[in-house]
Amino acid sequence: MSAGDEGALRSAPIPPGWDRAVDLDRDPSVIPDPAELEVPAELRSFIEERMAMYPDRHSAALPALAAAQKLHGWCSPEAIDQVACVMRVTPAYLASIVTFYDMLKAEPSGRNTVYVCTSVACCLVDAKTVYDAIAEAGADLADTEIREFECLGACDMAPMASVNGRFVGPLTTEDAPAIVQAIAAGEEVLPGRGLGDGGRG
Repeated sequence: MSAGDEGALRSAPIPPGWDRAVDLDRDPSVIPDPAELEVPAELRSFIEERMAMYPDRHSAALPALAAAQKLHGWCSPEAIDQVACVMRVTPAYLASIVTFYDMLKAEPSGRNTVYVCTSVACCLVDAKTVYDAIAEAGADLADTEIREFECLGACDMAPMASVNGRFVGPLTTEDAPAIVQAIAAGEEVLPGRGLGDGGRG
C-alpha cells in the first residue's frame, strides 16, 4: 500500500533517541535530590495531590507529566527531573512514559495544541475533512501544533477536537476559521460548545 493511498497507515513520529545504543559507561539513572533541584510550588502541590489519590504513586505519572508539560510547554529534561524529584522515581522511568504516550511531547512543538480526532467514530462523520480545514486555516498560526489524533474518547461529540485540552464539538469545516481566530486572539474556542459547557448541543 503506497503512502498516497487513501487507506494507508499514517506514519507516526519516531521518539528521539530510539536508535542510539545504550551507553554502559554512564552513571545509572538516579532520583533527583530534592535539596539540589528546585520544583515550582504549584507543580509540586499538584503532583503530591495526585499521588495521594492512588494506592501506588506511579499511577500519578500521566497527570504529573501533563502538568509539567503545561508549565514548560513540553516534557523537557528539566520538566521530567522536576516530576521525578517529587514522585521519587527516576527520570528514565518518566522518559519511557513520555515517549510512549502520544499526548506527551518529547520535543517542543508549540504551546497551543489542536488535536482533531480522526479515529473510527469521528472518521465516520467526516472528521478528516474537518481536520484538513483546520490545518489549512491555521497553517500560519504561530506556536501551535495542529494534528490528527487517534482517539480522544469523546465519541458522543464526533467529530471533535481537543484545543489546549478543552474538548469541543461536534465540528464542521465551517468552524475552522473561528477556531483559528480564537487561538490567535488567546480567547476561548467555540464558547458553549465545549465538553461540560451548559449550552453545548
